[in-house]
Amino acid sequence: MNLYKTAAIVTLFSFFEHALGFLYRIILSRTLGPEGLGIYQTALSVFAVFLTVSSSGLPITLSRTIAKHRAHGDEHGVQSATAAAILLTLAVSVPVTLLLFLLRTPFSAIFSDPRCADLFYILLFGLSFTSVYAIIRGSFWGNKRFFAYSLIELIEEIVMIGVGVVLLTFFSTGVADVNKAAVAVLISYLCSFTIAALYFWAKGGRLRPPKGQFLPLLRASAPVTAMRTCSSLVGSLVSVLFPMRMMAAGSSSTQAISAYGVVGGMVMPILTIPSSLISSIALVLVPELSECFYRGEREKLTALTKKALDMTLLIAGVLVPFLIACGEGIGILLYSNAESGRLIGQFAFILLPMSVTMIATSMLNSLGCERETLLFFLIGSACMLLAVWVLPPYLGSAALLVGMAADYTLTAVCSLLLLMKKVGRLHAGGYACKLLLVTAVSALVGMGVRALCMQYLGFVPALLLTCLAVGICELVGIHIFSLFDFASFFRKLLSRKKKGTHVRKGALKSGDVK
Repeated sequence: MNLYKTAAIVTLFSFFEHALGFLYRIILSRTLGPEGLGIYQTALSVFAVFLTVSSSGLPITLSRTIAKHRAHGDEHGVQSATAAAILLTLAVSVPVTLLLFLLRTPFSAIFSDPRCADLFYILLFGLSFTSVYAIIRGSFWGNKRFFAYSLIELIEEIVMIGVGVVLLTFFSTGVADVNKAAVAVLISYLCSFTIAALYFWAKGGRLRPPKGQFLPLLRASAPVTAMRTCSSLVGSLVSVLFPMRMMAAGSSSTQAISAYGVVGGMVMPILTIPSSLISSIALVLVPELSECFYRGEREKLTALTKKALDMTLLIAGVLVPFLIACGEGIGILLYSNAESGRLIGQFAFILLPMSVTMIATSMLNSLGCERETLLFFLIGSACMLLAVWVLPPYLGSAALLVGMAADYTLTAVCSLLLLMKKVGRLHAGGYACKLLLVTAVSALVGMGVRALCMQYLGFVPALLLTCLAVGICELVGIHIFSLFDFASFFRKLLSRKKKGTHVRKGALKSGDVK
């Protein structure tokens, strides 16, 4: 497998998916407003808790289990593990759905706004479907069917956006706009489940009796599920706690919910832009790292880890100067909200620890370090919750972002230390220092150009020239410090894998080649 070509294809799909999602978020912010966006975010964050409990740890565990079976040529184990994962997720999602509908009245009381409960129960219809889809997606991941994985994800995003735009634009009914947005999400869940299931069977996917697979899957997935469940719980807690602390600091209910909507619905979609590229790197590398780990190929494991970290730092480092220099303009241009732009510029640096945390956690999980990543997450989350509780009277809406910065920084440091213990020294310090220098200089140049252009030019020309200046400065810095070899990258991207590659004894069995 050509890792460069595969990563490029996955990244392309991911780019379009996140770009469309980003545009849709702009539409929602303008249609629903900050308050409506806050309600939408709150309902989604609570639903995410139950989705996480139902399936979160299983897809990555299944992908690693499949990689292990593939390394030993065990196709029967692949099919049994997939069946076990599907049964496990249904054993959780179906009872949870029924129980929540039976207890609708008392459960709805957890929401400070009854409109959040209406959205949540619309989404709940799709819990079992999207949980099973997550398992099928995990089987694609483990079997390195990245094209199908990425294409179905893109289709899900397109369906959600298409249905959402149609409902919000052309259906003037008595149904609230936030409810229409939730219906669009539900329809996209049903669509992706249907397509994934059909593709799975069409490509020869089969399920065998899951004998002996339940316990290993449960043991391996429990820490990941716990971490992601805690993450969803923390997100839900923040969606309730942050507005409450803002109100305690003197904000009205509307102002508090709007502040959460600005941070969660406007600022974070910008700050998570690198996640599309980083998730693509993780998607391709995780099965490869797992196979290297189980085969004992330590040198290859170290080399792949270093490349992933360097590329992650480069992606985040390149974007930071643009957001520092143009953040306020981006907020006004996209959301007509100057506050969101100010926060984007001030907290652009979060991209670096956030990106490192994402890739390092994925790699550690692929190496069987789920318990450690859970511990790191809990430490970081505790710091974030402390900031959300203490800082709103002093920092306002920035308190949540300060908490996130502390969370990601602590988690990134702990994850890197453990990663080096697992794979050996990465020698990434020199690369990181050079990149930080290029990032700092580019940001300063961008701020200077913006200040100058704003005096003599209009808003949009000044923004464009600032972006151009930052881009040129970064390219020069990348070239001077040799941070990225474009020529080598494109050679590897376009190269073809030679025929006659060595095949391990017993690696292929009936059904491995389709």
